[in-house]
Amino acid sequence: MLKSVKSVKEQIDNNNVPKHIAVIMDGNGRWAKQKGFVDRIFGHRNALTAVRDTIEGCGELGVKYLTLYAFSTENWNRPKAEVDALMSLLVGTIKDELPGMIKSNIRLETIGNIDSLPAKSRKELTAAIDSTKNSTGLTLILALSYSGKWDIVNTARQLAQKVKEGTIAVEDITEDLFEESLDTKGISNPDLMIRTGGDHRISNFMLWQLAYTELYIFDELFWPDFRKQHLFEAVLSYQTRERRFGKTSEQIRLLAKS
Repeated sequence: MLKSVKSVKEQIDNNNVPKHIAVIMDGNGRWAKQKGFVDRIFGHRNALTAVRDTIEGCGELGVKYLTLYAFSTENWNRPKAEVDALMSLLVGTIKDELPGMIKSNIRLETIGNIDSLPAKSRKELTAAIDSTKNSTGLTLILALSYSGKWDIVNTARQLAQKVKEGTIAVEDITEDLFEESLDTKGISNPDLMIRTGGDHRISNFMLWQLAYTELYIFDELFWPDFRKQHLFEAVLSYQTRERRFGKTSEQIRLLAKS
């Protein structure tokens, strides 16, 4: 049984908070089925409290970036009724939450193939991004029509086009240039990735960016039941880990002393 929000938060070292947290919000459909509802959208609607709690919790901890995997490129293959309902929910949620985001100094960004979204969804997103562009607090990034493979292929095409045009040479393509050309350019790679729903995989999410990210999986928790104390629990676990980035423990300790 989880401890209270306050008691969990008090254990967190404020000097070692993840700069960027990414979340795979999984289990909405299974949660709805568990509650006796045939329509999966019921789960998506009831997931908004989890989103609000996560945003608020990240704000309290001083997290700089929060990326939510809201809709993958593969999700377009779901039943049309569910996709349409999700797009409608997206538009309504952005409208409802925008005043609160502005008040809380939250900046909204997106990653993914936004051009593939319905015109109404794109319009609301663009308006919200513009309305929050001067906010200096938490940056909330919605991954929409996004997948890691899409991001990598899209970047490769852009760089190939630049080589073709003579803007860059093949030899100019380095890891740094590739990373700076991804859809997440200007955003630090996630330090912690949280997944609900029990699946132990990253499901084509930020394949490049998650190379050295710490993972925390909630095996028996569906996203609609996710609350602030679960976020704090994951951050506490993150703080117990040694992040070596390919180095040895001895090298990390020497670097810490220098």
